[in-house]
Amino acid sequence: MQIKPPFTELEINKQDSGFYKDNSLPIATISKGIMVALVLWALIYPANANSTLGSLNGNLLKIFNQFYIYIVGFFAFFLLVIALLPKTGARVMGTPGEAPEFSNFSWFSMMFGAGLGVGLMVFATAEPLSLWGSNPLVVSGEVPGNTEDSIQSAYRYTFAHYGFHAWAIYVVTGLSLAYYAYTRDMPLTIRSALTPLFGSTMNGFLGHVVDVLGVVATILGVSVTIGFGVSQFIDGVYNITGMGWLMDIGAEGPPTPSKVGLIAGLVCIMALSIISAVSGVGRGVKYLSNLNLVLSLILLFTFVAFGSFGFAMSTYGSAFIDYVINFFSLSFGAYGPQSAADFAAAIPEAAKPLADELFGGATNAYNAWGGSDGYTVFKSGLEGAAAELDEDTLKAVYAAGNDGRQFGWQSSWTTFYWAWWIAFSPFVGLFLARISKGRTVREFILGCVVAPALVCFAWMTILGATAIDLELTGGAAGAITGASQTNQLFATLGQMIEGGFLSALTVMCVVLVMTFLVTSADSGILVMNTIMSGGAEETSVKHRIIWGLILTAVIGTLIVAAGENNPMDALKSAMIIGALPFTMVMGLMCIALIKALYRDGLREKHGVETPAE
Repeated sequence: MQIKPPFTELEINKQDSGFYKDNSLPIATISKGIMVALVLWALIYPANANSTLGSLNGNLLKIFNQFYIYIVGFFAFFLLVIALLPKTGARVMGTPGEAPEFSNFSWFSMMFGAGLGVGLMVFATAEPLSLWGSNPLVVSGEVPGNTEDSIQSAYRYTFAHYGFHAWAIYVVTGLSLAYYAYTRDMPLTIRSALTPLFGSTMNGFLGHVVDVLGVVATILGVSVTIGFGVSQFIDGVYNITGMGWLMDIGAEGPPTPSKVGLIAGLVCIMALSIISAVSGVGRGVKYLSNLNLVLSLILLFTFVAFGSFGFAMSTYGSAFIDYVINFFSLSFGAYGPQSAADFAAAIPEAAKPLADELFGGATNAYNAWGGSDGYTVFKSGLEGAAAELDEDTLKAVYAAGNDGRQFGWQSSWTTFYWAWWIAFSPFVGLFLARISKGRTVREFILGCVVAPALVCFAWMTILGATAIDLELTGGAAGAITGASQTNQLFATLGQMIEGGFLSALTVMCVVLVMTFLVTSADSGILVMNTIMSGGAEETSVKHRIIWGLILTAVIGTLIVAAGENNPMDALKSAMIIGALPFTMVMGLMCIALIKALYRDGLREKHGVETPAE
């Protein structure tokens, strides 16, 4: 049996001179063309862009919601099997016997830096608090929201969204990039991961398409991250200065950052990022990362000292056990939209004549973000003959609509997160690949999935459980749950401490969010340029500036295009749509990696050397 060496002759044609020197012209122009078209559409026809993106997103979720859930569950179990298999897990990403490039301490520290970002600043309190009021068990009516009974289920889904599944998404991309880069001396770019399946075809148009999908996913994933971060940044600035023009105070509900405030904050943050790129300060990102780590620890220890640390730690332990027990159902418990016919067949006979009238309320009467009882909302919305049905019949009707409500909740929460992490995976995956040369496949998988997830769990419980405890014991009296998502961290601090210390800590949090945003924007722009330059680590400053401006324009125009009450809606819709094609690329990455590991095992058995050897 003849065993051939692996295909490694990947050629990404780059310009020898001119504006796009050392860049792939097709990748650069197609990527920028897509983003510029999106910006112009949102700028010229904002209402049309917002409604079209929202409608397309809704229709895609009806078709692909289950696909998103199943494939992310597959990613998690795929990596587990790869890690546990003796031969594949022991394979070194580099030359055989090569020592890791970084010490374990440095490696874990950098992973922690990747895990503790803008998302955790925004959602450390907002995620547990929102899920405390609305999660699948609350939606089904098994437990009442915002009670002691709903804490466990709130953290089950908090851990699911920020735990092993999330990091498995990053590691699928990171492992694919690292394996080919360090065992086959191939470029650290997306198309390399599909060469075991498509070979030299990846040198042409198909390779360009794969890399473009990576760039588009990255810019939309980074856009959502920066959008949430800027919103929290404005909330913090308002808490410090009281400048009313930053906020939409007259709107229904809690005060939220106005579009003017969001655009002002965005311009400020992105200007700092672009200045960093021009001046070379980007080389000092590691110093900003160290500052972020120090400020994060100060914030964490503040919650340890003044928050509900005992309650948080007991919540951590019980929630982690519950998360592990329910891991399989969290991985593959997917819902599709419920049909009117299925609903009508499941309701009591007395209600069947009113099935069409009852269908909408029973399948949609819940608040995905918490704060209201679904059955009460359903019942209060009934009129005429439907309102005259007896209590037992109404409860049975509401129960019959559970699958529809579960689909609505899952597509609003879990699928949004899976799409966000998938869009973010070229960014984080490339970072993880760059710091993991010399690691075994098993070390990479277990180290990059388990360690950062445990840090995220601790962060979410220490900060989030304190906020829940303050509300549960009555001390906050609704001040935290009544705040907007991006302001809940500041509202929690306001219930814990006061005076000058509160002011100083609020300023520190604003600085922390700002530095996280600047480093995220810088790093995201670097990844886009790395893909366009065929895996080069040093990229052109002018192209970093251009991508900084494009990123600013994408976020700004989609914020302007969105509705007044939900300025993030258009960004979120665009991100979920843009992540879908790259999700399919990641599925192919897994198949390609299976083939590569199997064939490399055969090569090792028959003495056929790889390029790294």
